[in-house]
Amino acid sequence: MHKTFNTTGLCIPEKNYTADISSSIDAIITEYIQAGKYFTINCGRQYGKTTTLYMLEQRIQDRYLVIPLSFETCDELFVSLYTLAAGLVRKIGRVLRTQKVSQALLDDWYHPISEQFPLDDLGERITCLCGSAGQEIILVIDEVDKSSDNQIFLSFLGLLRNKYLERMKGTDRTFQSVILAGVYDIKNLKVKLRPGEESKYNSPWNIAADFTISMDLLPDDISVMLTEYEKDHRTGMDIDQISRQIYEYTSGYPYLVSRLCQIADERLAVTEDFPDRQSVWTHRGIVAAELLLRKEPNTLFDDMIKKLAEYPKLRQMIQNILFSGSVYPFERDNDLISLGITFAFLKERNGIVAVKNRIFETKLYDLFLSEI
Repeated sequence: MHKTFNTTGLCIPEKNYTADISSSIDAIITEYIQAGKYFTINCGRQYGKTTTLYMLEQRIQDRYLVIPLSFETCDELFVSLYTLAAGLVRKIGRVLRTQKVSQALLDDWYHPISEQFPLDDLGERITCLCGSAGQEIILVIDEVDKSSDNQIFLSFLGLLRNKYLERMKGTDRTFQSVILAGVYDIKNLKVKLRPGEESKYNSPWNIAADFTISMDLLPDDISVMLTEYEKDHRTGMDIDQISRQIYEYTSGYPYLVSRLCQIADERLAVTEDFPDRQSVWTHRGIVAAELLLRKEPNTLFDDMIKKLAEYPKLRQMIQNILFSGSVYPFERDNDLISLGITFAFLKERNGIVAVKNRIFETKLYDLFLSEI
């Protein structure tokens, strides 16, 4: 099968050229899952969360029963506590049917949910499931922040929190680990609320362990992807040099890494300026790919522009950094800085706030300058 670079949705190693994230997967397994921790993977749009969850599931499915869910397009779940409980029974049940679980276990899981005490009923089912499945269960929910400012969702987090605490005391059975993935850190919901709305400083998810594993791709991670590509196409590229150049432009932002490679392979190769693949996988070719990337419309840039319009104070901070050389000490308790880190627009550089990567710097500079 001919592999391609992919920048839309899930990257599958058998079909797509994929950077090496095995060390991150190993760390998640040993530091979080085996330790029985609950945690959130939160980072910017198109940062490889879904791909990471998929590859993690592939690695652990022989040892654990993995239940992967997504809250994408699931607004109907959060109408009431009953619809949430009944909806989760349906969603988890569909996953269980694909797993090697007994029919008796499925029958117990599927019996009608209590209308008076739906969350309590759901909690009892989770206890029975985790006690009867024969192996530890990992619950994974992607796009979890789609409803993270919903009170019914907070009630669900409260259920998971209570069962986690009871498990710690030895009085309940529940999931070995729960992984929530999204852009916003739901341990601190105030960051998602608009001005004038009530801030929610305390989340039921305060039991979650801090997720400290970087999702950025390092040059060595990128070189694995390019080595795989080189085996197929034999361009003669200097893999180390090209990997470092891509990293210098992107600071390891996964979408930007893959998109640069995709543009070089699919749009520049076999053109007037680059008559073959050998000529495009050079320093000059990557420079040309970076220019095309900055000029094209794409969902990442569209989301960035929308977010800056929604948060004008964050926009002004970035303008001050780029045009005035303003220096902001890096302090995560500052709401604007925390927001910029959440969206992956900003980072820490030697103790001060900086724009995340060179592509964002140039893109935003040109955008602001064009408006002036």
